[in-house]
Amino acid sequence: MAVECAEIRRHHRVGVKDVAGICLPTNVKFQSPACSSVDAEETIEPYTTEKMSRVPGGYLALTECFEIMTVDFNNLQELKSLATRKPDKISTPAIKEGVLDAVVVWFVLQLDEEHSLSTSPSEETCWEQAVYPVQDLADYWIKPGDQVMMEVSCQDCYLRIQGISVFNSEHEMDVGKSFTKNEDLLCVGNEAELCSALANLQTSKPDAGEQTCVLESTEIALLNNAPYHEGFKMAMRKVLSSLTPEKVGQAMDAQCQRKGMSCGSGQSGSEQSVPEPFYVLDVSEGFSILPVMAGMLGQVRPYSSVEKEQHRTALDLISDASHFPRETLEFWLRHVEDESAVLQRPKSDKLWSIIILDVIEPSGLIQQEIMEKAAISRCLLQSGGKIFPQYVLMFGLLVESQTLVEESAVQGTERTLGLNIAPFINQFQVPIRVFLDLSSLPCVPLSEPVELLRLDLMTPYLNTANREVKVRICKSGQVTAIPFWYHLYLDDEIRLDTSSEASHWKQAAVVLDNPIQVEMGDELVLNVQHHKSNVSITSEAMKSSFPMKKCGNRAASSQFF
Repeated sequence: MAVECAEIRRHHRVGVKDVAGICLPTNVKFQSPACSSVDAEETIEPYTTEKMSRVPGGYLALTECFEIMTVDFNNLQELKSLATRKPDKISTPAIKEGVLDAVVVWFVLQLDEEHSLSTSPSEETCWEQAVYPVQDLADYWIKPGDQVMMEVSCQDCYLRIQGISVFNSEHEMDVGKSFTKNEDLLCVGNEAELCSALANLQTSKPDAGEQTCVLESTEIALLNNAPYHEGFKMAMRKVLSSLTPEKVGQAMDAQCQRKGMSCGSGQSGSEQSVPEPFYVLDVSEGFSILPVMAGMLGQVRPYSSVEKEQHRTALDLISDASHFPRETLEFWLRHVEDESAVLQRPKSDKLWSIIILDVIEPSGLIQQEIMEKAAISRCLLQSGGKIFPQYVLMFGLLVESQTLVEESAVQGTERTLGLNIAPFINQFQVPIRVFLDLSSLPCVPLSEPVELLRLDLMTPYLNTANREVKVRICKSGQVTAIPFWYHLYLDDEIRLDTSSEASHWKQAAVVLDNPIQVEMGDELVLNVQHHKSNVSITSEAMKSSFPMKKCGNRAASSQFF
């Protein structure tokens, strides 16, 4: 079925043209890996997967469920023909008005004439659903009566849904709503003019200057994360202003500074009149526009650590569109012999004013060796320079979640037809679940959020390897898991919340081996240990006699429940 889903949209479609003052040009086409064509250089799964029943914000079905393919696995000839069969053309009417974000696919597995299994999002199942994000439509809005059309094929062992297009309710195609790269065109009935229009559209070539930039879904969500970029812009401006208050953030000086000229004097180009630039290094992983943003703040020499050539080309085009000289942006990996040695001086006699580190992985875990990287970075900063983020607070709370329990380990023998496989399989269970969306996770909070850990990248003596945290129980139940997230402090006033609605980060949770029964008014002591970027949390129950209020008014985060 075709669906509207804001969560899928923000992970697979860049929905902004301006990011904290940085222009995203129309000649840069950002694309999700799930939208790659069959003739792409690298074979990539043409879909992503989601547990649609738990997708944050939910989804709206824009069409009825429709069949796209039937395969008989006992018919060898039919299976062989899939590789050579032309794409099937599917048409289905819209039943609701909304934004066309994706086509969601699930399967009905017919075991025999009487028994079947369904992977539908409406079923209680262990399967996720396949999601085919829609991109490149001039207008994604559809209304009842419109026809959603697509091509379905299985030519390279992948189920592909391409050639998505929309026909309006009068059965005339809105040519601007076509999304396809295949040569075999969609057409309806015998309408010659329609097929001709489609053919003309299909043979049109993209603009010569258009650059395709394939980004991971988390990178696209990051581009759509406005608070993240606004926060970094403010924090970088504050640091640079503190280093030279009279030179940063003054619009009348910016143009002269970028041309290497002195404003307000009769001289130009002399070494005495050209201030030494600030050096800013961004070693965050993946695609990042923060170096361009830093360069727009004044006399700054920004360094980017992006690896892929298409990402570098995209940054050059973004620099041009933002009127920032592309030659000012340096790609740091071109200057270092070994990727593991990115943390070094910009020049033999220079130091960095700002170093941006990736502290939290998109999965919700702390990056490996982050404290070691911070220690090296502190040695490479000029006086007054900063590491971003300066420190990180880890928050967590106690929850009862049968879903996390059942998805983390085999429970008993009832669901395995009496076979006692749990002792063997559970030897391989992972104690921490990652890539969670706590806002949609089925669970009951049993406590308020509490601070579990502090990681200070600028002042390491504030860090502790072991910490005891007392958690007050505000609802009776069984503690089965401890979800956690982070607040990244760029300074004491500017913070980024990895649990916010706009966050490109996911959350994680420690799942307890044995649930702990608690009563309202109890106190649970958590032992939090941090060693070499690994965090472990153990607990022991401790009774308390003071009265407790019910859960509510969470100061640390109000995004989850």
